[in-house]
Amino acid sequence: MSVTRLKRKNRKDRSKSAVRRQTLKLQNAKPVIKNVDIEKIKEEFKAKKEKKG
Repeated sequence: MSVTRLKRKNRKDRSKSAVRRQTLKLQNAKPVIKNVDIEKIKEEFKAKKEKKG
């Protein structure tokens, strides 16, 4: 008796596991933390305000 593997089932299982791996990767992904210079932004707003007014 020979063992045969259903090709359609194999593709379905592989795609299901690939989707699962991808969602787990997305859940564990951390966004890049950027350092923001608040004082510089405030100065830019002041400069725009002075230029406008």
